Amino acid sequence: MSESGTVEAIWIKRAHRGPMDPAERAALEVGLGIAGNADRGGRRQVTIMSREEWNARVSGLHPRPDPSVRRANILVGGIELVNSRDRVLAIGDCRVRVLGETKPCERMDEACAGLTDALHPDWGGGAFGEVLKGGEIAVGDPVSWSELE
Repeated sequence: MSESGTVEAIWIKRAHRGPMDPAERAALEVGLGIAGNADRGGRRQVTIMSREEWNARVSGLHPRPDPSVRRANILVGGIELVNSRDRVLAIGDCRVRVLGETKPCERMDEACAGLTDALHPDWGGGAFGEVLKGGEIAVGDPVSWSELE
């Protein structure tokens, strides 16, 4: 996997435990996360998962779940998120510092039996972080690891 990739999908959660609405664009706000998302502020402002990691983790599950059931905000392709704590991810012109691994919750098994166990080890559930530099992101935007600006 390379050190650069693209934004493949964006989802915004409008209510706690609510649906994940697909979006072509979203605004990232410093210290808050995605505009319009139910979970804002704190350490877990944005959740990100890798398409390649998702595909590898769900390959043995039937039916094979759609990535939206992971309930992450951003799906990226071409970027490895494993052990990325304290690294800065450039998403378009925005910057997100990865603060940790997103562990899957019981909601995953509600979506697909066995999904929690499939995602649990070694960053399989993706990463979470804080917005350092805000702006608009869009599906198709470049994604790469960045030095802190």
